[in-house]
Amino acid sequence: MTRKNTRKEITGNTLRVYLYLLTHGPSELREVQRGLNLSTPSLASYHLGRLMDSGYVRQDEESRYVGIKEASAEILQGYSKVGNALVPQLFFFTVLFTILITFFGFESLNSSVFTPYLIGSSMTLVVLLWFETVRLWRRLVVDSEKKLE
Repeated sequence: MTRKNTRKEITGNTLRVYLYLLTHGPSELREVQRGLNLSTPSLASYHLGRLMDSGYVRQDEESRYVGIKEASAEILQGYSKVGNALVPQLFFFTVLFTILITFFGFESLNSSVFTPYLIGSSMTLVVLLWFETVRLWRRLVVDSEKKLE
């Protein structure tokens, strides 16, 4: 299995485990399980195994799991770190365009013949940006009923 093929698989709980290792440093199996509130150690082991098989995690000389930081660019493509949070890069554009289009939309309601076109095209842009932002954000969020394996 190559990294290119497994990249799509690094989502949900597996992605959360990888992010935990990057932020908390070398960790033992039980630390990962408790830190992420996973139901069993075997579930944590499963996700760690997936990450090791794909080359994103290794074990150190003390048998602790370590996230490989060089792989983070590949896994976290499309995200930016803001403080301790990961935010989709499109989030910033989404907020900016939401504010601008709302302001100019209200300002042009009484002064332009092209107002319906402005509002229609602006709303289309906003909907598309929010769709892409939510799509990326969902990679980080685990729907426990669907993603638990």
